[in-house]
Amino acid sequence: MTILDSRAFQTQIPSAPLWLGLAGVLPFVWGALSAWSGELARPVADWLGTGFIGRGLQLTYGAVILSFMSGVLWGFACKVVKPKAALLFGLSTLPALWAAFLLASAAPMQPILLIGGFMALFGLDIIFFRYRLTPDWWLKLRVLLTALVLACLAIAA
Repeated sequence: MTILDSRAFQTQIPSAPLWLGLAGVLPFVWGALSAWSGELARPVADWLGTGFIGRGLQLTYGAVILSFMSGVLWGFACKVVKPKAALLFGLSTLPALWAAFLLASAAPMQPILLIGGFMALFGLDIIFFRYRLTPDWWLKLRVLLTALVLACLAIAA
């Protein structure tokens, strides 16, 4: 048995989710660029504050996106009837809980924990896809967005 069935990469991603998803990666890109280049980050930090650059931005925005994705998965879980519904509703809450504990923590490992949260989220994407709760194009989009986010987080970590 394979992890994914043949529909995973055969359907084209609709334009709206693709472009909006890519736009949603921009704060991660800026976080990586501003963590990498102090000269690039300085004017924004002077203007808006240090919360809008580097790791700080990535941690805050990453927690928002993990919470948002919990809501998306919750919506997919609404399609399920008992007895699997409780399991899938429970799984859908995990990214938001991860984000809350991540932000509450003062651990120096926060960037690594955020990377782990996005990797785990992708695992949940696979589970919901396998239960046929997502659109056929879902994993194709999630592979792209997750790869971009993880690359940006790795640069700033």
